[in-house]
Amino acid sequence: MSFDLNNILRDNIKKLVPYSSARDEFKGEASVYLDANENSLGSPLRKWYNRYPDPLQKKVKEKLSEIKGVPAERIFLGNGSDECIDVLMRAFCDPGKDNIIICPPTYGMYEVSANINDVAIKKVPLTPAFQLDLPAIEEAVDDNTKMIFICSPNNPTGNSLERDDIEVLLNNYFGLIVIDEAYINFSRFRSFTQEMADYPNLVVMQTLSKAWGLAALRVGIAFSSVEIIDVMNKVKPPYNINQASQDLVLQALEEVGQVNDMIKEIVKQRGELERVLPTVPVVKQVYPSDANFLLVQVTDAKAIYDYLLTEGIVVRDRSKVMLCEGCLRITVGTEAENVALVNALNKFAAQ
Repeated sequence: MSFDLNNILRDNIKKLVPYSSARDEFKGEASVYLDANENSLGSPLRKWYNRYPDPLQKKVKEKLSEIKGVPAERIFLGNGSDECIDVLMRAFCDPGKDNIIICPPTYGMYEVSANINDVAIKKVPLTPAFQLDLPAIEEAVDDNTKMIFICSPNNPTGNSLERDDIEVLLNNYFGLIVIDEAYINFSRFRSFTQEMADYPNLVVMQTLSKAWGLAALRVGIAFSSVEIIDVMNKVKPPYNINQASQDLVLQALEEVGQVNDMIKEIVKQRGELERVLPTVPVVKQVYPSDANFLLVQVTDAKAIYDYLLTEGIVVRDRSKVMLCEGCLRITVGTEAENVALVNALNKFAAQ
């Protein structure tokens, strides 16, 4: 058996005639645009935001292609990675029939999106070492399992999942393997985007929200085969990435050097926190991280979370999440912010 896209694609999506926008039907340059019922007088803004944006974001994809080494036709852009997740489920999962597999603790939107789309969820927890439980995943897969979601580096644990384990799944499962690499820029491991030629069932998600510092623009990325990207473009709303976001992303993508410097600084500050936090009396364990955050087990997560709020510091209480009992998730801040955090924890400990 081998991967066959038609075996997992929903029948109604195979037959779907996508919405054809004015900018789909005319792709060139003109001097007079009277096709899209836009405001021909312009807008209150200096830029011509009265015009609809490129529905396929070709300029952004061309620039991303240069940076990522992936052909533009193998790139999908979503309104955040959340839209990439939702589009995949709407394209491949029959509501009330199909299921996905997730491996908690993991990013919460896989479950939320499945619930919105009436897709059953099979949960196969990570091992106590925060790695994939391959025998349990194999047992969970059935004829209606359309996707397995893998987050690496994982959120909220911060660690990368074993590459060999992921490759076992890619070689032995014939639905989609969706690898969420939102934090890959902070990791020492290479991206799975370089493996796409070997695995036609692979979808890799990344984002411009983390290392690129563009969370407010809401631009997520999916890389996959041309056939899968074509399906995703067929299902998405016509103008899912607005023109302001496209313009600002193009400006940011010219600053690769600055982004690399920021990544180095964040990794440096992460290392400093990993060194200092274990010396704080209320800290029981700091888990290894390949992301821009740390999972930290403390003596009383709720009390410490509440105390930090009184000091004007917001972290994430993950103490009720499976395998994260007693833990806070702490984003790596600036040097000054990290010092303030450690000082506040020491103040709490001294009470």
